[in-house]
Amino acid sequence: MAFHQLGDCVKGRQGPLTLICREELFDLGFLGEHCAEKWFGGGRKRVLKMSTESVLKVDLHRVLSRAQLSGLPQSAVRLVELSQDPSNGPAEFAAPIEADPGLAGQVLRFVNSSYFGFTREISSVKLAISLVGVRTIKNFALWSAVFSLVPNPRCGPFDLKSLWQDSLRRGLFARAAAKCLGVKEAEEAFSAGLLQDMAVPVLAKELPDVYVRLLAAREQGQMRLSDVEQQTLGWTHAQAGGILARQWNLPDDFAVLIENHLANDANSPRMRRDPRLAAVAMSALLPSVVDPVWHEAPQLEAFYDQIRPARTPSLAKLLGQVDQEFAGFAPIMKVALPSKSLVDWHGEVAAAAS
Repeated sequence: MAFHQLGDCVKGRQGPLTLICREELFDLGFLGEHCAEKWFGGGRKRVLKMSTESVLKVDLHRVLSRAQLSGLPQSAVRLVELSQDPSNGPAEFAAPIEADPGLAGQVLRFVNSSYFGFTREISSVKLAISLVGVRTIKNFALWSAVFSLVPNPRCGPFDLKSLWQDSLRRGLFARAAAKCLGVKEAEEAFSAGLLQDMAVPVLAKELPDVYVRLLAAREQGQMRLSDVEQQTLGWTHAQAGGILARQWNLPDDFAVLIENHLANDANSPRMRRDPRLAAVAMSALLPSVVDPVWHEAPQLEAFYDQIRPARTPSLAKLLGQVDQEFAGFAPIMKVALPSKSLVDWHGEVAAAAS
């Protein structure tokens, strides 16, 4: 079996990439020699060794440039520009939305969904913005635009529909956690949580042979994808997400939330100064729908207990709130309900620990 070449994105030594087949373990060109991953199949256990030292030299900026993603729609860019001036209100935000019939229809379906629970139908974009707020509408338009640009790579175990499920959960959790931490405008946390992994399908499309092995090396969630990326490539999808956000001229503080979603120090001064960072970072510890076990549940529990103020909901109650919001929000996003709720997952972890 041959691998596609990585082209001019790869620098450094040339050598065979690794291939695990039914009977043999081939040379581990770019993954090195220290960390063991277990592979099962055909009744035989094989060990894939990975290096803690990055050997494969890949220029991240060149990879993203080669992806040639389209720019954000002008309507979404205009909404982001308007959001920089707090004096702009529903009338100003309605203008670019109404000029884009597709976006206008999406906004009205969004506002009329059961998620908001209005008793009468909202047929005016301006009224819709007045009722749910300019930030909510701006962020809805933003993630709608970004998701329309993200490719669906053919890359081994990667599944775009599962990514949408994970992303929606993370966005809803980030917003709920931000509110618990005293953030008044939590929609930025929602959008950053929602879009934190937007670079993964882009990278998987551009580096399919690398990412098919990185995704397998997660061992169904026992290792974070970012850890495997850092060991192998010297950078992570979080950094790539920050670069994409800036390429699309999104506000820098939004890019910062995305590129720091892997931070895990609840007591860092930066987390204390900007609780949105903590909210998005905690959302990154939620399980993926494709994993059978939630390995990072204890880490999230400890993070949340360290940072949450007194008299805020327990993690279990917060997860229940996210499950309820997901059920109302998923139809708008055309996202299927996961087979297991966060509450059920949390219960399984608690039962296993007792």
